Amino acid sequence: MDKIFPLQPLVHLAQKKNDDAARKLGQLNQQQQAAQSKLDTLLQYRKDYQTRFQEAVQNGMNQTDLNNFQNFIQRLDDAIAQQRNATEHARTSTQIGRNELQDTQRKMKSFDTLAQRYIENEKKLEAKIEQRQQDEFAGRNATIKATMAQDES
Repeated sequence: MDKIFPLQPLVHLAQKKNDDAARKLGQLNQQQQAAQSKLDTLLQYRKDYQTRFQEAVQNGMNQTDLNNFQNFIQRLDDAIAQQRNATEHARTSTQIGRNELQDTQRKMKSFDTLAQRYIENEKKLEAKIEQRQQDEFAGRNATIKATMAQDES
C-alpha cells in the first residue's frame, strides 16, 4: 500500500496540539499544587500565630503588643484571602486545561478512526485489484490451454 492517509498533516497537527495540551495541563497541575501548598502553609501559620496570641493574652500583654498581634493576624487573613483566590483561579485554569486535553484527545481519536477506515478501504481495494488480476491470469491460462488443446486435436 503506497498511498498515505490524505489527512496525515492534520493527524500530526492534532498530535502536536494534544502533546501541547498535556504539557500545559502538567504545568497547571503543578501551579495548582503550589498554590494549595502555599495556602495550607498560610493557614497553618495563622493557626500557630493565633495559638501564640491566645497564650500571650492569657499571660497578660500590653495594648501595643495586643494591637501588633491583631494587625499581624489581619494581614495574615488578607494574605489567606488572596491566596484562596489564587488557588481557586489555579483550580479553574487546571479544569480548563483538563477540558482542552480531553478535546484534543477526542479529535485525535476521530482522526485515528478516519485513518483506520482509510486503511481498511485501501486493503479492500488492493484485494479487489489482486483478485481481478488473478482472474484475468486464470482466464488467459484457460484460453491458452484450450487453444493448445484444439491445436493438438
